[in-house]
Amino acid sequence: MNRLSKETSPYLLQHAHNPVDWFPWCEEALAIARKTDKPILVSIGYSACHWCHVMERESFEDADTARVMNDHFINIKIDREERPDLDHVYMDAVQAMTGGGGWPLHVFLTPEAKPFYGGTYFPPIAVHNRPSWREVLFAIAKAFKDKRSEIEEQANTLIEHLGKANQFGLTSTIDLGSSSARYTKEQLHQAFTQIMGQADRHWGGFGRAPKFPQTFTISFLLRYYHVTGNNEALSQALVSLDNMIRGGIYDHLGGGFARYSTDTEWLAPHFEKMLYDNALLVNVLCDAYQLTRNSRYETVIRDTLAFVERELMSPDGAFYSALDADSEGVEGKFYTWSKQEITNIISGTLGLEAAELFCSVYDISNEGNWEHTNIPRLLEWPDDKDLELLQQCRARLVEERSKRVRPGLDHKILLSWNAMMNMAFSKAAIVFKDKHYENIVLQNLALVKEVFERDAEIFHTASFNESLNRSGDSKIPAFLDDLALYADAQLWCAEWSSNLDLLHASKKLVEHIIEEFSDEEQVFFYYTGYSQNDVIVRKKEMYDGATPSGNAIMARLLWRLGIYFNQNTWKERALKMVDAIHQMAIKYPTSFGLWADFLQEIVEGTAEITIMGSEAKWAVREVLADFLPYRVIMGSDVENQSLMLFKGKELTSGKTTFYYCREYTCSQPVFELEQLRKMIKNE
Repeated sequence: MNRLSKETSPYLLQHAHNPVDWFPWCEEALAIARKTDKPILVSIGYSACHWCHVMERESFEDADTARVMNDHFINIKIDREERPDLDHVYMDAVQAMTGGGGWPLHVFLTPEAKPFYGGTYFPPIAVHNRPSWREVLFAIAKAFKDKRSEIEEQANTLIEHLGKANQFGLTSTIDLGSSSARYTKEQLHQAFTQIMGQADRHWGGFGRAPKFPQTFTISFLLRYYHVTGNNEALSQALVSLDNMIRGGIYDHLGGGFARYSTDTEWLAPHFEKMLYDNALLVNVLCDAYQLTRNSRYETVIRDTLAFVERELMSPDGAFYSALDADSEGVEGKFYTWSKQEITNIISGTLGLEAAELFCSVYDISNEGNWEHTNIPRLLEWPDDKDLELLQQCRARLVEERSKRVRPGLDHKILLSWNAMMNMAFSKAAIVFKDKHYENIVLQNLALVKEVFERDAEIFHTASFNESLNRSGDSKIPAFLDDLALYADAQLWCAEWSSNLDLLHASKKLVEHIIEEFSDEEQVFFYYTGYSQNDVIVRKKEMYDGATPSGNAIMARLLWRLGIYFNQNTWKERALKMVDAIHQMAIKYPTSFGLWADFLQEIVEGTAEITIMGSEAKWAVREVLADFLPYRVIMGSDVENQSLMLFKGKELTSGKTTFYYCREYTCSQPVFELEQLRKMIKNE
């Protein structure tokens, strides 16, 4: 066993028995590299990554290959989910050098940890113009010996490039004061037009295969429809969601979504199931349900959350990170079927007609719809009369599937991903008025506070003990997205529960972020805090990738908490952030979806809703059950002057009073929920 045997990351532990002399990322490894003057080989992946497993089997488990690696390099293995800061820097470096990226990511560094060469997957034997892994190793070792000065020069040039990349696409900010008049509906229409230029209008989604859910883009379209009535926006959002939940990217038997589809039809995913994807998809499906009241969306939301509870939630309320794509060394084996298997299983208890119905509805054939096997998918929605029998068929197949060897579980607990899933349960709790979901939200928030906050520090990740029934071992200082999403989750919960303590906790986190993560211009925020000093470049993440940009989340938090607490400097900073990024958001909205959405909120304005009275907390939940994306809202059953929203708002004996305001200027108060809804609709 190598040094990784002492780690807690499931991905690192997977490599603990490799003959490669792996180090985790640590000062010891970097010091040895400097002392021995050896180049560093960094290999980055994650536990659910299919090609990471392939390269391990082909190369890292091979004794001869390991000997080459050990002789010539200091070898470091990184879990990208445990150290996203390092992954961001070295992924940018590889993309700058090669024009591409992905995982497994391999980057060669000087002894000072500066990158000079990299790539992704390398086969054991040269094929398709791709050199073999051992060829790469020998070539790098020789170049490091014979062309050291050229390597050092290239590394320094690359570091300079990475530093400048922090400013890519940003325009110089100007002092906007509190004015937002420079942003227009025409700009939003330009963003919408750019999105539709990339839209697949038949199968949904955006761009070509491989297709990712792009929930931020779908969310923007739903909100654009909400404020403009543009049916094309609604249609594209819904056709995207409908085809995903009919396709093989969705697990029709057990619920939950895989990470992305390898084809345009959403049929064949890479089968890993990530916590964050399911959180973000539940969130946008709740939006779609609120707008359409389509019961299919409710079914998928509930089945997905049931999957999360069953397979990605610890007994004490933490959310695990992922399920592997592979089982028994085969990608997707747990999820795929032959027609004969399905026929035998279903017909044995429900009859041959039921088996034939299931196969017809879910595209199951003798020849298979994917690599000579079948991924269940819906080509068309089934008839209502068949729903009950199909549910019985699915239950029978789930029962049989549970006997198979299960995909591996990555039981890391990540603060940012827990916050995203917490918000997904929050949204579903309010949309469906579900007390069980509320309890999960509150349990998770309490556990996160206990496990991730310690000795005035907040941490990025935690692991479980061997029994997997108690959280512990929190480590690595929290990153920007951890803290921003945690503050956002507290804000969401504060609103629907009318809990001022949570609102103040969210504010306190934002104050901490401002102090520890602000850039020199006091506009944007670095991904790492000032105390984190083992990265060669402090990055500012702007793009919305598979997960939200921490800066985009911060812009919205500064805006809304600025309204709650009458903090004009926070609102002004949010506007400066948008001013610097808005041209990119308009031109490339599929990469800046949250920014485009926030730009739309600035154009439309943020509604301020205050509800006073004995039924205020109930009424807040009723209001939030409707689709109302651009608002702040708080209720109170006592006289309260602690928030700007409460200033001048009085309790009226025996009545619940609804105040609808903009920039602290309020319409005449009303005393019925339907009157408030009419004011919102007619504005």
